[in-house]
Amino acid sequence: MKIPTMLLHWTSCAILLGMVKVTETISLSDRIEEQLPAAVVGFIRKAGELAEKEQQRLYLVGGVVRDILLRRVSLDFDLVVEGDAIVFAKKLARANRAVVTTHPRFGTAKLQWRNREIDVTTARAESYAAPGTLPEVRPGTITDDLARRDFSVNAMAVELNPRHFGELLDPHGGIADLKAKFIRVLHDKSFTDDATRIWRALRYEQRLEFKIEPVTLKALRRDIDMLDTISGTRIRHELERILEDELPENILRRAEELKVLYKLHPRLRADYWLSETFALTREHYSPEAPPPLLYLALLTYRLDAADTEQLIPSLKLPGASLRILRETQAIKEKVHELATPGLAPSRIYDLLHGNSVLAVTANLLATDSSVTEENIELYLNVLKNVQPLLSGENLKRLGVPEGPRIKEALLVLREAKLDGKINTSRDEEKLIKSWLKKPV
Repeated sequence: MKIPTMLLHWTSCAILLGMVKVTETISLSDRIEEQLPAAVVGFIRKAGELAEKEQQRLYLVGGVVRDILLRRVSLDFDLVVEGDAIVFAKKLARANRAVVTTHPRFGTAKLQWRNREIDVTTARAESYAAPGTLPEVRPGTITDDLARRDFSVNAMAVELNPRHFGELLDPHGGIADLKAKFIRVLHDKSFTDDATRIWRALRYEQRLEFKIEPVTLKALRRDIDMLDTISGTRIRHELERILEDELPENILRRAEELKVLYKLHPRLRADYWLSETFALTREHYSPEAPPPLLYLALLTYRLDAADTEQLIPSLKLPGASLRILRETQAIKEKVHELATPGLAPSRIYDLLHGNSVLAVTANLLATDSSVTEENIELYLNVLKNVQPLLSGENLKRLGVPEGPRIKEALLVLREAKLDGKINTSRDEEKLIKSWLKKPV
């Protein structure tokens, strides 16, 4: 990454011990004006003016600063105020006709403004009572706030107060690491304090096409077992973020290489098959992004049912997710029959009906059988939507008694319709009249 020289200017000189000490200040004001949407620039300028009026200092922090320097699009806008974030957010919301949601327990607020979410947080310091626990936080300065962050490239801030608008704070060498394309932690105990940073290091490394800095990589390898101190819910959140990435297979492959994937489950693999299947998944959903839950179903596809059941509680998977994984495994056990040439459409329907579309799609993408692929596509595109033309009321008028026999009659009609034996409502009526003559 190149920082244009026009962004650099010398702002202060001091005589110290007979020598001239020059302090370098980087202003990103021009880059902000150039790169962010005009409405967003107007919003953060107004926010800075409000902070000045309230005699507080306000900063744009974290990933958005990194992305401005890298000229990447950023959708996240995080503000840190040296003051009461909730009080400030409410005033900012009123000034911009935004909707504010406050979280007093954490001293944070979220603004909904023009289809954007903007987090406002009180500058804070933090400490960890034990590895893997959530940190104890207390109000602090912007210096404290940046010191608690995960990596140097995310530990930068831009001041928004009018007199210093656009000035960059980089106390941990973030710019140097952007230039070197390094992901680097801020201190040696970073992964011990919060081992979710291991997964985040892999995610940023692959997303930004950087490398984990050598000392950081050594600490990561040393502290992999600290992942055991993290709750399943927090690990799941990190995995979800990975599966939302543009190319999650790259992150998972790196995780396998560093034996981090092993900590999720020893039998998980991020190999050529997974890369090819994920690529096929994106092609299947193009131009939309695939659902992250489908990626998860494919990641776990080659586990057996017992391994899947072992993984589910370790990740504290919610109901919808565990249902998809279980259905994917259940369908996989029927794949051998779905590979039968000439299988009756009604039988295809029976094998797949009642399962979610995501679980069925996972098996479609995972199969290496062209016959299975054709049968599943037939179900998804045609069979799952087939319904009889006659309703329950129609059947009663034809003499079908109320109760279970109505359901039986509808199943008879659907099976015949799936197999192409009937097409019109008259065909359905003839079939039901014939069916009623059969002994029960």
